[in-house]
Amino acid sequence: MRRWLMLALGTAAQTAACAFVYGIPYLAATLRTKEHLSLTQVGLLVAAPTAGLVLALYLWGAAADRWGERVVIAVGLGAAAGALAAAAWAAHGMVALGLLLVLAGAAGASVYSASGRLVMGWFSARERGLAMGIRQTSTPLGMGVAALAMPPLSDAHGVGGAMGFLAVTCGVIAVLIALFAADPARTAKAAAEPAPNPYRGSTVLWRVHGSAALLVIPQFTAGAFALVLLVDVRGWSPVHAGQLIAVAQGLGALSRILVGRWSDAVGSRLRPMRQLALLTAAVVGATALATGFPSALTPPLLVAAIALTASTNGLSFTATAERAGPAWSGRALGVHNTGQNLTAALVPPVMAAVISATAYWPAFTLAALTACVSAALVPLPAASADRSRAARESGPAVVVRSRHE
Repeated sequence: MRRWLMLALGTAAQTAACAFVYGIPYLAATLRTKEHLSLTQVGLLVAAPTAGLVLALYLWGAAADRWGERVVIAVGLGAAAGALAAAAWAAHGMVALGLLLVLAGAAGASVYSASGRLVMGWFSARERGLAMGIRQTSTPLGMGVAALAMPPLSDAHGVGGAMGFLAVTCGVIAVLIALFAADPARTAKAAAEPAPNPYRGSTVLWRVHGSAALLVIPQFTAGAFALVLLVDVRGWSPVHAGQLIAVAQGLGALSRILVGRWSDAVGSRLRPMRQLALLTAAVVGATALATGFPSALTPPLLVAAIALTASTNGLSFTATAERAGPAWSGRALGVHNTGQNLTAALVPPVMAAVISATAYWPAFTLAALTACVSAALVPLPAASADRSRAARESGPAVVVRSRHE
């Protein structure tokens, strides 16, 4: 039962971090009307937390190697709460707000570097797809919380009210992590001599990293611009649009759990990933058509796009950790996280510029094309190799307890 508590704490911490790292798009309407910012300026603010995240991921990973996951998550999330509190009550103007969001993202990188390792360390390969699927629900859940809470808070209390909510959420979770989290035990394999570099002589990990990074483009195109699209094109209120997007993010969270369980059942992470990438291309392409010719189908297609584009993230993380092995999983996940979040930082301003220069449908069309490229890039090892690797890592085989337990 203890491993499920660790999973709950890791998921809660990641959800809190995702709520502010990826939640700024849900302030877009308020930033444009009350702060008089252009869509391109809003895109820069949307990218600010992710930019800070990318800059700090490796350093937080090194800190986790030395001091353990619990300390790193608690300290980093607490620092993020402080930066968000400053953004809520002391920031004046776009530059100050952007800098504080960069700092909050850099502090929140601690969760990205350590919470996945926390989950992978407490679960065996037979349950790891499900466990990582649950942990990866944190992104759509965090975005869903932001979509549900931030539009009404910013409408009633301005940007500061929404930022204050995020600061309190991060602070509370940081305290819970400090009090109740425990670092996982090390396995016999991890305690032995360092394993060979999994990147040497193989392109599998690089292809997984590249494919996952490309799938971020449709995910963040749909997630970042669905609210303003519904407001601009369909005439919805920001609050109602936020409520619909919260439902879509909830479906995205459910999809990650189901997909993780599916991968456990078939003994492969990469085959389902390729199939879902192809399905993503089809659904996002249909959404592009619906944005070019708005109709009653536009909102449900946006919901489907947001839910489906969230489904593959847990597969790519689990595949990366399993392929790298215990001795290299921390570094490999750091590389994987950096690629995904660097792409996530670039998507909002680039797609905002595309939309401003043309319309919404070209941006969604471009996102659908990148999903096609991603599907082609996914490596497909033989099914027997998938099962053999899972079997080698299926048992906990604990021989060295963590110094923090």
